[in-house]
This record gives sequence, C-alpha cells and structure tokens, in this order.
Amino acid sequence: MSLWKKTTIVAVSALTALAVSACGSKPGSSDAPEQPSVLELLASDLKGSLQKTIDATDKTDSVTLTMKGAAGGEQISMQGVLDLGDPVKAEMTTTGPDGAPTTVRMIGAVVYVEIPAEDRASTGGKRWMKMDLSTVGEQAGMDLTKQFEDVDPTKQVKTLLASEGVTVVGQETVNGAATVHYTVTTPVATHLGQLDAELRSGVEKEFAKQGVKEIKIDLWVDEQYRPRRAGMVMGKMGDMVVDYTDYGKAVSIETPPPAETADFAEMLDGLKDLATQN
Repeated sequence: MSLWKKTTIVAVSALTALAVSACGSKPGSSDAPEQPSVLELLASDLKGSLQKTIDATDKTDSVTLTMKGAAGGEQISMQGVLDLGDPVKAEMTTTGPDGAPTTVRMIGAVVYVEIPAEDRASTGGKRWMKMDLSTVGEQAGMDLTKQFEDVDPTKQVKTLLASEGVTVVGQETVNGAATVHYTVTTPVATHLGQLDAELRSGVEKEFAKQGVKEIKIDLWVDEQYRPRRAGMVMGKMGDMVVDYTDYGKAVSIETPPPAETADFAEMLDGLKDLATQN
C-alpha cells in the first residue's frame, strides 16, 4: 500500500487561557499580606489550578500545536492547528518515512489525507482520500466515532485530577514561557476510566496486547493557566510530546470539495468486487 494510504489519526489535547490577578493592595502598604504569584499558586494549589484550567477550556476556540514522538514503532512529527468547535476540526502536516510532507484534515470523525500529485492518476485525479471512521469502526468492531467525540482538550488535565500521586516537578521554561511542570504515572485502569465505554474495550485489548501496564503523563501550565506542553508515554505503544502556541488565533479548516475527493470505502468495495469476479 502506498504511503499516502496510511491514515494518521491525530489525538491531541489543548487548553485555554485564564489569567489570575493578585488581590489589590495599596501601593506602599507594608502591612498588606503579599499575594502569591500565579506560578506559586500553580505549584501550591495543584487541584485548584488544574480545575481552573478545565473550567477555562470551554472558552478556547483554537490552538496551534507541534507534536513529536513515536507510535506503532514509527517516528511521528506533525504541525498544525485545531479548531475546537463542534465538530472538532484539525489540519496537520506530517512527514512520512520518505521525508515527503503530507497534509491530513480531520472534520469530526472523517479524515482526509492529501494524495501526492504523482499518485493521483490511480484515483482519477482526485486530490484527497476520504476515510469515514464510523464505517471503518463497524468493520473493526469498534465505534471509532466515539474516539473523536472524546477528543477533549482537557483530557490529560482530567486524568491528572483523577489520579493519585500527581507531583509538581518545579518551574520550567517552555518555548520562552514560564511554566509549572506536573507529572504522574498512573495505572492503565485510570486512563481507561476517562474513555467512553464503547471505546474502552478496544483500547484495553490493545494495551494488554502491547503489555502496557501504566501511563506516564506530564503537563506544563503557564501563568495564564494555558498548557504549553503535554507529554504521554504508553510503554511500547509510543510516546508523544505536544507543544501548544497561538491560543485563540483565527483558523479556517474546510471540508475538501466532493469533486476532489476519493472515498476509501468505495475503493475497497471496488477491489472486493474485482476479486469476486476473478
């Protein structure tokens, strides 16, 4: 199968801004108690700070991200934007094993992969390959649409709140921004508890198959209660680090025109018919 036929599923977390201002005391007032800085609050009021981050997430319209890591034994590098409306949309550029860039769009549960110009003859000149994950999920015995309903910008924050043993590593600078770094290593069961019931069974089986027993999550939050970096390590299944920038920047992610789109499911049906005839 050509490289462009491999579908990239982007699973990301993104959060929004909520500034904390110090209570006003009169300048020069020596007897007024000194108010803690935001970074000090992030480090000392762990649960409260994470909850504020979750509460603020609904106000996030978009975010730019850069993701690097490994999944399924392959190195992954992606850059792009998320539109956090309903449905969630994403446009990412990823580099394939041959070094060529590929653009992937996600509109809800439908993924569109840009076909390289040299391969478009096999699809009647169409520029995009469409894959409806609801159809793929039926064939795989899973409701993959639920996976994309659960693409929650606060997923890692919620997991941290649900976990025992979250610790503050300390203050660190991420891409020029002062942040507080949180970390936790949690049992697989805690992570599974954050998933939709219909998705959970399939993910649990995959974790068992890969021997994943625990998941390490790291999160870096800045002085405006915005995540600047998130990391996840899932044993041999892979590890990811995502950097977040440009919260609220206007983005436009459009569904490719039908005239420029080939349907992956229809292509498979055509191959099945051909095999039957032979």
